[in-house]
Amino acid sequence: MSYLRKNIVDMAGYVPGFQPPDEAEWVKLNTNENPYPPSPKVIEAIRQATGDDLRKYPDAACREGRKAAAELYGYPVDWVIMANGSDELLNNLIRACAGEGEEIAFLHPSYSYYATLAQVQGATVKIYPLTEDCEIVGFPARYPGKLFFLTSPNAPLGLNWSPDEVAALADRCDGLLVVDEAYADFAGSNCLELVKTKPNVIVTRTLSKSYSLAGMRLGLAIARPDIIAALDKIRDHYNLDRLAQVALVAALGDQEYFGECVARICATRDWFRHELTRFGYTVLPSSANYLFASSPDRNGQRIYDALYQRKVLVRYFSDPVLAHGVRISIGTREEMESTLSVLKEIG
Repeated sequence: MSYLRKNIVDMAGYVPGFQPPDEAEWVKLNTNENPYPPSPKVIEAIRQATGDDLRKYPDAACREGRKAAAELYGYPVDWVIMANGSDELLNNLIRACAGEGEEIAFLHPSYSYYATLAQVQGATVKIYPLTEDCEIVGFPARYPGKLFFLTSPNAPLGLNWSPDEVAALADRCDGLLVVDEAYADFAGSNCLELVKTKPNVIVTRTLSKSYSLAGMRLGLAIARPDIIAALDKIRDHYNLDRLAQVALVAALGDQEYFGECVARICATRDWFRHELTRFGYTVLPSSANYLFASSPDRNGQRIYDALYQRKVLVRYFSDPVLAHGVRISIGTREEMESTLSVLKEIG
């Protein structure tokens, strides 16, 4: 006899990107981490916070963090919520909106964790195919489900939707359209303004990528106050610790450093894509901090294995839709030059 729910016993858990124990010996381009350190102001803020106050609980409402985000993005504070990474928000949105047997939807390929979160909740899943031309296949004139997740820019392809395209999609959704903008800071546009005009749009963000804070687990969402209030009810009441909260405020407050890092990554991305295409790779245009690239023989497993043997980590997906390529995170210019040399060597 099992004491566990059947859907938990039957489901397969999400498998994150490989983290090697001897990390310093690798060129690590598999988990879309920022190759540059956090703002010096973040490091200093954390140092100042590592004192006697750590024995006390953090601010449950994360008031300073919400205020900083509200000012940066131009919203009232009650339109903003903070979270332990944007994954917490994705989870809580399903918990808040989709009961057992109710439907949520997303694209394939996109962030596979949506399916895991739906299975935990007992929600059903509808998947719409996505082409490399950014076409959503079979999406209905009206989608009746509780939630539709749109990863924009898309992971792992890097494709981006314009605000007008997302607005048109929102008009076709009866439920919430969740625009997962984990990589939007590397794109030329975003959907933050849509929250003001489309009541069923919610935008989620993370500080893991563009702010170099993957190790702190910081995320946020912007939505109408009634949605924010609902998410606030079901989150862990101390979901952000004291160090995370001071890091959040310091990171959002240093927009000059943030902008410099993002610009460097985007410049390296565009250069690397050009170089890959010069020797025969097919590389999708990307609005994120990674590229999805296919070798001339369209054998992603071969490229992944050959790079792995040479201590270069990229991301390979065995899914038939993606198996022809690999996703390559953008590191420093030096890391990408080294990776390019290896790719030329293995052919």
